[in-house]
Amino acid sequence: MQIIDAHVHAFSQLCGFGADGELRAIGNGQARWSTGEIINLMPPNLGDTSFPIESLLSLMDENQVEKAVLLQGGFLGFANDYIYESITKYPMRLTGSATFDPWCRNAQKILNNLLHTLHFRLFKFEMSTGCGIMGNHETFPLDHPVLMDFYAQIAEKQGVLIFDLGSPGDGSNQPKAIRQIAERFPKMEIVICHLMSPRRNHRTELETGLLLMKKENIHFDLSALHWKVRPEQYPYPTAQAFTRLAKDLVGSEHLMWGSDAPSTLCQDSYEHLSGYLQEVFTDQEQDSVFYANANRLYFS
Repeated sequence: MQIIDAHVHAFSQLCGFGADGELRAIGNGQARWSTGEIINLMPPNLGDTSFPIESLLSLMDENQVEKAVLLQGGFLGFANDYIYESITKYPMRLTGSATFDPWCRNAQKILNNLLHTLHFRLFKFEMSTGCGIMGNHETFPLDHPVLMDFYAQIAEKQGVLIFDLGSPGDGSNQPKAIRQIAERFPKMEIVICHLMSPRRNHRTELETGLLLMKKENIHFDLSALHWKVRPEQYPYPTAQAFTRLAKDLVGSEHLMWGSDAPSTLCQDSYEHLSGYLQEVFTDQEQDSVFYANANRLYFS
C-alpha cells in the first residue's frame, strides 16, 4: 500500500511558544516549558535536541512511506525558512506549509513573502489555546475580517488552508466559523487537523462539529487521534470509534492519515500509529485515506 504521512514535523532548532511560554530542548529527547514542566518531545533514539529532515526521511524509509507533509505551529516553533529549504531539496518526497501570526504588525508583509516570494501553497494556522495562536492572544473569531482578507489572498493563489482548532470547549474550536470560511471560499480546500481533537467524552461535540463542517471543500486529518483520547492502549477503540463516525458522516474521501511524528512516537510505534486505523477502512478506503486524498490536496 502506498502511504503519505499527511501530518508530520521536523525541526533543526526547538523554538516552541504557547500558553506556557517558550519550549526549549534540554536533551535526551526532552523539553521544558517556561512553567518548569518537562515533557517528552521525541524518543531519544530519534534525536537529542532536534529532529532534522534527514531523520524524518530515514523514519519514512524504514516504514515504506513515500511522501510526507511538513506542518508547523507554536509547539515546535515557526520555521518557514527550514520548511522551504526542506521541500525545495526533496520535492519528490516532501511538501509543507507556511505559517504566521495574523496579528503581527507586519503580517501582510510576512504573507507577501511567503505567498509571492517563496510561493508557499499550503498555510497552516495552529489556533489552539494551548500551543497555538490563541495561547498568546485573546480569543478571536476565526472568520474575523482581518483573517478573512488573508484567507482571500491565499485562495486567490489556489492555496490550501489548514487549521488546528484545539479541542471542543476551547475558545479556538469554532466549527461554525470554519463553515463560514468554506462557504465564502468554495474553491479553496480546507483541512482540519486531528479530526477536531476530540477527547474521550466528546463524541456528541465531534458529531455536531462534523455535521457543521460537512462541506465538499472541508477535509480532516486523523493525526494523533489516539493521543487525544488517552488513556487507552493499542488499538485505541475510542479513536477507532471516532474515525468510524467520521467515515459515516463525511466520507472516507474527506479523511487523511497522519502520524504527527516525532512527539507521538513517545507513546507508540510508527507502525501502530497507522495500523490501528487501517482496521477501520476497507482496502479501497485505505487507498484514499492513506494516499490518494493527501496526494490530491497537497501534492497536485
